[in-house]
Amino acid sequence: MLQINVIRENTEKVLEGLMKRHFSEAKSLISEALQTDDKRKHTQQGLDDAKSRVNSNSKTIGELLKGGKAAEAEIIKSKISLEKGFIKDAEKELGDYEARLREILYKIPNVPAAKVPAGRSPEENLTVHNWGAMPSLPPGAQPHWDLIKKYDIIDFDLGNKIAGAGFPVYKGKGAKLQRALINFFLDEASRQGYSEIQPPIVVNEASGYGTGQLPDKEGQMYYINEDGLY
Repeated sequence: MLQINVIRENTEKVLEGLMKRHFSEAKSLISEALQTDDKRKHTQQGLDDAKSRVNSNSKTIGELLKGGKAAEAEIIKSKISLEKGFIKDAEKELGDYEARLREILYKIPNVPAAKVPAGRSPEENLTVHNWGAMPSLPPGAQPHWDLIKKYDIIDFDLGNKIAGAGFPVYKGKGAKLQRALINFFLDEASRQGYSEIQPPIVVNEASGYGTGQLPDKEGQMYYINEDGLY
């Protein structure tokens, strides 16, 4: 999720990046986010000032009472009472602005890197690096979906019976290859200086919102209702 200070300090760059993604609501949401944040700041300032006046007047009341000026103290008490009413209303208003700002920011996607070209098709993608030579397959070369059946290393039909489409069962050398690939990539990443981390498989709602998976991808995620985990 983009932070409001990033949007405020880099408004044009953010809009340019969102245009690359062909995000049609970019201008309206960015404008609403900035306006809502302005209102939030204004309300926060008024709230802080009111609390400061209450603290100052509370000290004054104590001094007046010590000096035997009870009547004057009562006048200030009435002012404090009005200030507290304002504070209560301002705190609710502030909470509403903060909630609305979060809702807007959740709808704004992340911005692509500056070097990412604008485009609508794979043909417009930028090739950053090529490695190795493209192999020339011999006559009669078989596609992988035929090879896995020939060597009985992945069973899509069995996986479909157990869990549904998209859940293959890896068998024999297929299972070993899958495990070996995981270790290979982890070892390669470690050699490149990355720290290996094994995070929880599930995340709470706050993490989902923080990484931009919620709210738009909620219908694509498995949800544990009893624990509130995705």
